[in-house]
Amino acid sequence: MSRAEDIAEIVTAAHTLTRLAALETRNDAPAAQWRALSVLQTEGPLRVGALATMTRTTQPGMTRLVGQLTESGLVARESDPDDSRATVVTITPAGVTALAEWRVELRAALEPFFADLDDDDWKALSRVARILSARTTPVGAAR
Repeated sequence: MSRAEDIAEIVTAAHTLTRLAALETRNDAPAAQWRALSVLQTEGPLRVGALATMTRTTQPGMTRLVGQLTESGLVARESDPDDSRATVVTITPAGVTALAEWRVELRAALEPFFADLDDDDWKALSRVARILSARTTPVGAAR
C-alpha cells in the first residue's frame, strides 16, 4: 500500500471510529456539538463563520448550534476585540467540562474494541496517535 493510501485508510478508520463511538455511547448530542467544542478548545475564540468552516458545517447551521450551545452554557458569545460589529464564540468552563466528560465516555465505549491488542500493537497505536496529534494540532497553525 502506498503512503497516500495509508493516510486515506487512517482517515477512513477514524471516521468509522467516530460513528461507532456515537452508537456505543448512545450520546444524543449532535456530533457537530463535540466538533465545535473541540475546535474552540484547541483554536480559541472564533467567529461563527470560521467555526463553521473548521467544523465543515454551514454558517446558518453553526449559528443555530451556537445558539443552542449558548443556551446550554457550553459556549459564550463575546464582542470581537478586532471588530466591535462582530462576535466571537468562546468555550465556557462548562463546555470544557462537558467535552472532557464526553471524551471519558468515548474512551470507555471504544476500549473493548481494542482489548485483544498485544503490547506491540499498543505501542504502534500510541506512536501513530502521537504522530497524528503532532501533525494536526492546532489545525490552523502553519507547519
